[in-house]
Amino acid sequence: MAVALAGAGARVAVLGRNPEAAESKADELSDQGYEAMAVVADVLNEQQLRDAKRQVLDRWGRIDILINAAGGNVARSRTDGVPVFTMPFDAFDDVVRLNLHGTVYPSLIFGEAMAESGRGSIVNVSSMASMQAISGVLGYSAAKAATENVTRWMAVDLAKQFGDGLRVNAVAPGFFIAEQNRAVLMNDDGTYTERAETIIRRTPMGRFGEAHELQGPVLWLCSDAASFVTGTVIPVDGGFSAYSGV
Repeated sequence: MAVALAGAGARVAVLGRNPEAAESKADELSDQGYEAMAVVADVLNEQQLRDAKRQVLDRWGRIDILINAAGGNVARSRTDGVPVFTMPFDAFDDVVRLNLHGTVYPSLIFGEAMAESGRGSIVNVSSMASMQAISGVLGYSAAKAATENVTRWMAVDLAKQFGDGLRVNAVAPGFFIAEQNRAVLMNDDGTYTERAETIIRRTPMGRFGEAHELQGPVLWLCSDAASFVTGTVIPVDGGFSAYSGV
C-alpha cells in the first residue's frame, strides 16, 4: 500500500514501533525516487502518536491520508483445537487493543489534522473475521467487527461536523499469506495446512490473495474517484464473503 500510494504521487510517512522496519521501507521508497520518511510510534501510545503527527506536519505541512494497517492476531489468544474457555483474559484484551484501539487512536490524532484542513481520507483494515465466525480467533473477530462499526461511526460524524471533504472507509481483506499467519496456513514442506485447504475451498477464486491486490481498492478509496464514498467496507477476498459454501 505504501508503494502504491507513493507511486500515485503521495509523500509517505511509514509509521511503526520498529525503527528498523520503518526506516527500511522508507529507504526502499526513497531509493525508487519517492519522497518518504520513517516515523517511530506505537499505535497504542497517545504521546508517541501526537509526536509523530507533529513530525509529519513539521516536514510536509498537511496530512491527507491515513491507512490504519496495524493489527493482526495475538498468538496467546488463539483457541484452535482447545475450548475457548482456556483463552487467557489478558490475551483477549491484547488482541482487542491492538486491532480496535490501534485503529481508533491514530484516527483521532491524525484525523484531527484532516478536520482542521477540511479534507482527508482514512482507510481502516477490517477482515473476513468481522463478517462470520472463523474458528480460533474470538478476540480478533470481535475487534475487527468493532472496527467496521467505528468506520461507519467516524464516517458519519466527520462528514456531518467537518464537511464532505473528510471520508472514512475500510477494506476487508480475505486470506493472504504473510509472515504472521504463515505457520497457520503453510506446512514446513511448503504444502497447505488443513485450515488453508478449507479456506481455498471456500474461496470461489480458488486461491489466496496477493499483496498487490490490495493496492487498487486502497488507491481508489484515497482518491477523488471515491469522493462520494464514505462509511463503506470493501471486501478484497476472491468471493469468500459472498459464498455460502453450497
